[in-house]
Amino acid sequence: MPGTDCYSSLKPETQINRRREEFPTLASGIHLLSHSLGPAPRAARESMLAYYEAWEHHTSEDAWATSWWEMSAAVGDRIAKLLGGAGASVQIQPNASIALSSVASCFEFSTSDKNKIVTTALDFPSMQYVWDAQERIGATIEVVHSDDGITIATEEIVRAIDDTTALVALSHVSFRSSYKLEVEPIVAKAHRCGAHVLLDVYQSAGAVELKARDWDVDFLIGGTIKWLCGGPACGYLYVRPDLQKELQPRLTGWVAHDAPFDFAAPPMRYTGSVRRFAQGTPSIPALYSVLPGLQIIEEVGVETIRRESERRTEWMIDFAADRGWKVNSPRDVDQRGGSVMIYVEDGPAMVRRLTERKVFVDCRPGVGLRMSPHFFNTDDEVQEAMEILASVMMD
Repeated sequence: MPGTDCYSSLKPETQINRRREEFPTLASGIHLLSHSLGPAPRAARESMLAYYEAWEHHTSEDAWATSWWEMSAAVGDRIAKLLGGAGASVQIQPNASIALSSVASCFEFSTSDKNKIVTTALDFPSMQYVWDAQERIGATIEVVHSDDGITIATEEIVRAIDDTTALVALSHVSFRSSYKLEVEPIVAKAHRCGAHVLLDVYQSAGAVELKARDWDVDFLIGGTIKWLCGGPACGYLYVRPDLQKELQPRLTGWVAHDAPFDFAAPPMRYTGSVRRFAQGTPSIPALYSVLPGLQIIEEVGVETIRRESERRTEWMIDFAADRGWKVNSPRDVDQRGGSVMIYVEDGPAMVRRLTERKVFVDCRPGVGLRMSPHFFNTDDEVQEAMEILASVMMD
């Protein structure tokens, strides 16, 4: 067990190129924060300079005509592939909250018998805030609670879905516990009842294999700043291809118009593609910032990343259990994303003490420490981080 030999239960390391030289941040300490802020790839600096040079040396019309206008679609297609979706199914968004609000704006809760939204107590607050706001326009919200604060029983979610349900909106992997949802039975029940399903995949894209087409899920939302090693202000919205022409989001803007450069007066004439879920001018710097991270994730491969994650997180949980620590993440690997949550009494103080020792983690109220090894971490780092945590907890 880890108490005597910290590697006695750690399976052999996968032979992959960890690309560590491409992440300067890793020289400053042990980065276990991919659930919050992925490290900046070295190439992101050059990518951002390429943006500046395009801005500096071209007129506005030239920059848009040569690359900027098509850039959202190109980045969206790369993200769609990581989500397991078809091309032309992802629209870049300013952030995941706007993506969520765009979907919410497609529904008419006040004039329909289908006005229920099913969500859970483990979802990120932004999701809860957006759905609570829909109550003002006729929605009813059913929150499926967690008995242990870690998992949600799939059958409880399925039971909450009925013929009055318009939307089932859930976190695929919870930010609080790293609980990973069982998707297929939920989608099947929702579609039998004529409801749509939205998954927040912010905590899974880049860490867990996603199967948008196979799951037949209607919407996925997320962003690039975490496991995808991209910059901020680049959210995304996946829309099932056959739904794209049916929905008319009220949260809209000129880019969603069928002929945006006609600058036509209302009424709005939506484009027939996923671009109808756009709003205003996209954040071009954000798009440049995500390119290197996407390339690295594509080349390493999410399947490989997941294998490494399962191996490391299992060992971390065993290490914690051997010392009697409370783990606020599922033990079952099939129910666990890429993070391990370990309860401590004073999370902020523990984060400060670990930061002083160059171990970078964070904490959440009632949860404890959140620790997330990614493909670029070595086994030695994971071992060292856990041993430092043990030392600090004994002080």
